[in-house]
Amino acid sequence: MRIPSADGTLLEGRWDLPPNPAGPAVVLCHPHPLYGGTMNVPLLRTVAARLAHRGRPVLRFNFRGVGASGGSWSGGHAEEGDVAAAAAAALAAFPQEAPALAGWSFGAVAALRWQAAVNGTVPLAAIAPPISRRLSPGLPPPEALSPGRRLFIIGDRDQFTATADLRAYAAACGADLLVLPGSDHFFFGRESRVADAVADHLAPAYA
Repeated sequence: MRIPSADGTLLEGRWDLPPNPAGPAVVLCHPHPLYGGTMNVPLLRTVAARLAHRGRPVLRFNFRGVGASGGSWSGGHAEEGDVAAAAAAALAAFPQEAPALAGWSFGAVAALRWQAAVNGTVPLAAIAPPISRRLSPGLPPPEALSPGRRLFIIGDRDQFTATADLRAYAAACGADLLVLPGSDHFFFGRESRVADAVADHLAPAYA
């Protein structure tokens, strides 16, 4: 499918649907576009499949400049608009309730920054968001986030973010934190554990 963004850029997207889909949907945001991130990375495919198994329709999309999406990397700012476009498409398809959000790495940062910009309160799962601005725009200040159900997931061997730093950030914005022992930023071999955690956080929210 094609998702139109506010600036006219067309984004590539795809649905992962359960047999009898019912909203609200979940929007998944992929890792950094300049470092191989796409909507088809194995971790996001596993998360999408687990959410769909729980009955949630899932919309994955490619940020601008990735895959068949138009445009090019903007430094992270226009990509917040890409999250907005995907959320609008998900709401149009399943209008019962605003879609939940999940993202990995840069995708988690983009989702959080957009949520802060619009005072969003829908449930969100942020997988290993980098705190360093070296790889992506920084996380929004905790005080910029309206209260909501948020879960942060990180491996205790993450190469880009210290567990203690993310723990402090999560506490400051009232979020839960799950630390996976032995995992690094890429969660190789632990994709199912991450998918279970995301599904446990997002799927029961509307049960």
